[in-house]
Amino acid sequence: MQLEDLLRQNEGKTLEFKRDLSSPAPALRTLVAFANSAGGRLVIGVEDRTRAVIGVKAPLDLEERLANLISDSIEPRLVPEIEIVPWRKTQVMVATVHPSGSRPHHIKADGPVRGTYVRLGSTNRQADAALIAELGRRTTTGTFDEQPIPDLDSEAIDFAAASQCFAEQRSLRRQDLEALGLVWRHQGRTVPTVGGLLLFGRERLSRYPDAWIQAGRFAGTDRTELVDRADLTEYPVTALEQAVSFVERNTRLGMSIGRLQRRDVPAVPPAALREALVNALVHADYAQRGAPIRVAIFDDRVEVENPGILLPGLTIEELREGLSRVRNRVLARVFNELGLIEQWGTGIQRMTDACTRAGLPEPEFAEVGLRFRVTLRTEPIGPASVDSTEKRILEYVAEGNGRSTAAIAKHIGLSTRATQNRLSALEKRGLIAVVGSGPRDPRRRWHSAKRATTP
Repeated sequence: MQLEDLLRQNEGKTLEFKRDLSSPAPALRTLVAFANSAGGRLVIGVEDRTRAVIGVKAPLDLEERLANLISDSIEPRLVPEIEIVPWRKTQVMVATVHPSGSRPHHIKADGPVRGTYVRLGSTNRQADAALIAELGRRTTTGTFDEQPIPDLDSEAIDFAAASQCFAEQRSLRRQDLEALGLVWRHQGRTVPTVGGLLLFGRERLSRYPDAWIQAGRFAGTDRTELVDRADLTEYPVTALEQAVSFVERNTRLGMSIGRLQRRDVPAVPPAALREALVNALVHADYAQRGAPIRVAIFDDRVEVENPGILLPGLTIEELREGLSRVRNRVLARVFNELGLIEQWGTGIQRMTDACTRAGLPEPEFAEVGLRFRVTLRTEPIGPASVDSTEKRILEYVAEGNGRSTAAIAKHIGLSTRATQNRLSALEKRGLIAVVGSGPRDPRRRWHSAKRATTP
């Protein structure tokens, strides 16, 4: 470990600086929060704001004191790695905590209810009962949505609604419900799981009143004036499509097509929006009470927020790199079967790619309170990026007064089907537009599209 590397970083989810141990309580809370979250390093002998190295006196004595404090004050037992690191003419102490398999840890004097903490950014947050329960579940094999609900029977699942959702993929049979995790055999009876009830439960909102999407459009860039709203309480797959439609309706930009035609396109790349909404639905902590999934639309951004911080052992940086952990296995399995989740760990990268290719800033991720928020900015920071084939298509379309798919395919040397896929992708990004009654219209033509400054 190089101390120089740590000193170049700001305090965050996995790093905290302390000048000394004159007040040990905050340091102990940090160690508990690290163990319950993604691990981290506590550096003693460095000022937290300036990162000036003060050093520690009698480091061997301090090491023994810290080890005793941890042993006497934290339950279950926590054994961090404690190192004395030289720095010029002094030394600092670094306590490294790894994500614990014995969580939730807590401050012994405060008890498990008041003494359990998690790490949010550079702060320690006291965990509530729902979060404490989830920390315990993550050390076992089951997830919250895999738990059976023994006081209900399998008829609590709306099989007709489930079948309709799967209609395009396959014909759903009642025995498939168990394979999908929607029902479970419990003490000789078939009962719904939490995930089954969340996805297709006839009375799911009476059991989980926050399992819905609250959507709102605000005027300007803050929450002062609400101009449009929708409470989306349908089954999650249906609510997903309703949320997409609500956002697109409230974020449309004007687009001119040639001299006469005009149409609207969404300001948020559809792929990025859909990915953010799917992630919110699949990774929400439905054990929390008090707030649904929220979609907030402003003049300059769209925020998608779900209850539940990142799972223990996961940081925002790792999330960006493609590391994925599933909070709700039943929901994830069903969304994957429906083609709403493609490949594990690629969702964030697809979201980022969709934004950057559209000339927009990368998505922003943050843990806010006990919730997770994705922010999609809608103000471009540069031109949309295109590859060489897309560039040839755009140039060819711009030169004429409408080009057919067949003509474009011949020009770029691809099959008609491959060309159609390219054209559809460019249309979704608002770079071209099509005029015609449908794919079989012989007069259907592709036009260069230019976003207007006003709708």
